Amino acid sequence: MTEHTVTDKGLVPNLQRDKNNNRLFDQESINWLTGVKYLKQCGMSVEDIKTYVDLCLEGRSTIQERYEIIMKHKATALERFEEAKRTVKYMEEKANHYLDIINGAILDDTNPGQ
Repeated sequence: MTEHTVTDKGLVPNLQRDKNNNRLFDQESINWLTGVKYLKQCGMSVEDIKTYVDLCLEGRSTIQERYEIIMKHKATALERFEEAKRTVKYMEEKANHYLDIINGAILDDTNPGQ
C-alpha cells in the first residue's frame, strides 16, 4: 500500500497539507499511518481499514465494533506469527544440517540424484 493510497483513501483523518499541496505529517498522522500499516499486515483490505477509520471517527458508540475488529485481526496476526516461528525453525534446522555437511559430520544427503 502506497502513501498515496493511504492518504487519498482517507485512512489518515485530518491530514494537513501545505500551500503546495504536500502532505504534512504530525504525530497524530504518524500514529494513524502506523495503525494502518499494522492493520494491513494483518490482512485487512483498504476498504476494511477505511471502515475501521470511519468507526473511530464516529466515536464512543462504535467501541464494541472496533474491539471486535481488532480481536479478529489479532487472531490473524497470531496465526501468522506462529507460522513465521515454524518457518524460522525449519530454516535453522536446514542451516544446521548444511553446517554438518560442510564440517564433515555427515555426508551430503541433499542431492536426491546421488
